[in-house]
Amino acid sequence: MLLKHLDRVDMSVLSGFAEYREFRTPRSLPKTEAGGAVAAVADEVSPSEAIGSLVQQADDALASELLDRVLQQPPAFLERLALRLLRAMGYGGRESLLEHTGKSGDAGLDGLVRQDALGLDLVGVQAKRYDKLATVQRPELQAFVGALQGAQTSRGVFVTTGRFSAGARQFAEGVAMRLVLLDGIELARLMVRYNVGVSVRETFDLKQIEEEFFED
Repeated sequence: MLLKHLDRVDMSVLSGFAEYREFRTPRSLPKTEAGGAVAAVADEVSPSEAIGSLVQQADDALASELLDRVLQQPPAFLERLALRLLRAMGYGGRESLLEHTGKSGDAGLDGLVRQDALGLDLVGVQAKRYDKLATVQRPELQAFVGALQGAQTSRGVFVTTGRFSAGARQFAEGVAMRLVLLDGIELARLMVRYNVGVSVRETFDLKQIEEEFFED
């Protein structure tokens, strides 16, 4: 295992083992046992913290399912998804300022984000649909930098459903350009956070005493 993954052994590597997947799979508790577990948690933390913890667990499970669904789609889906996510995060503003360029002869860029109407503030986007355990290596980022230079921009976002090697991350940190790397886990988490491919199912109101009411 260590010889195969000299850069690092992370969750994406460990997920190749059935024992680890079983360990990470949430288990349903009987109602009485679940109720006792919630009560125990409520005794130790505030209601807000308890609810926040449960929501985080649900979001993590949803993110994992989202990544699986993205992997079932064709590569072009990921290219469009990357642009939709960036727009949801506030980049590009109007849809007309985001351009999907992914096609044969795209010069290494799958999309362009224009932060202003004149296109003076340009961000290049590259999206690679890889298996969860596949790794983006340094040469692929070097090619991406070359594509950014060809588009006359110094900023880029590289998105993959796999992960990045330590060498790739080190290159991104050391190059003069501003590069942002989004691996599969981070991509799915951002989709949940910015409601891309998901919708709110339920909302709950957590109430507290209104002190001013008792001061009259």
